[in-house]
Amino acid sequence: MNNEQTTAVLELQNIRKNFKQGGQKLEVLTGVELTVGSGEIVALTGPSGSGKSTLLQIAGLLETPTEGAVLLAGQNCAKLGDGLRTALRRDYLGFVYQYHNLLPDFSALENVMLPQLIAGRNKKEARARAEWLLERMELADRMKHRPAEMSGGEQQRTAIARALANAPKLLLADEPTGNLDPKTSDVVFAELLAIVRETGLSALIATHNMELAGAMDRKVRLEDGKLVNTGISGLISGQNFY
Repeated sequence: MNNEQTTAVLELQNIRKNFKQGGQKLEVLTGVELTVGSGEIVALTGPSGSGKSTLLQIAGLLETPTEGAVLLAGQNCAKLGDGLRTALRRDYLGFVYQYHNLLPDFSALENVMLPQLIAGRNKKEARARAEWLLERMELADRMKHRPAEMSGGEQQRTAIARALANAPKLLLADEPTGNLDPKTSDVVFAELLAIVRETGLSALIATHNMELAGAMDRKVRLEDGKLVNTGISGLISGQNFY
């Protein structure tokens, strides 16, 4: 494995997150340590309520940890101001959630163009990239359809295309196929993994589906507020990501 492949895209160092609930301190994360390497796809598993979504929100700079460091490409971003955090989310990160959250009054093509236009790309370039992404997600004949005119699988594939619109370095996905039936889930997930590998992205994907988790490079499990490494594939065997 060369140095480019082992470069850390995301590092979480001693991440702790506490909430106050009814006057009591609730400790959700109690010292999470995780590194995601360049081009690596990591499955984040664990029971409901274990803090997977909280961890993804911290990694995505949507939540601030109580303690610890969030490093993106080596830069500690945990305590940055709102403006810099917003810029990093726009330029460095892509997000896919369990529900697609597409804008209902816009077509699939417009939904994928919009984040690019916000980032400053011109309309012609934004349209070309949006068309390429939607074609890659097998939605060439659905580009002009609004979300209500699309199936659940088509909506989620559009959401994946939107997450990749600004060519992020790291994709964060929270149960991206959780609202889909098993057959559609398998198709959408296969397309997600294929395009992530094709574009050389890194990804941290939360899922309850252990079969899907097994298709990724590595599995980690959130237990008692910390991560346990549960599986390393041959792709990264012998490398210490902690």
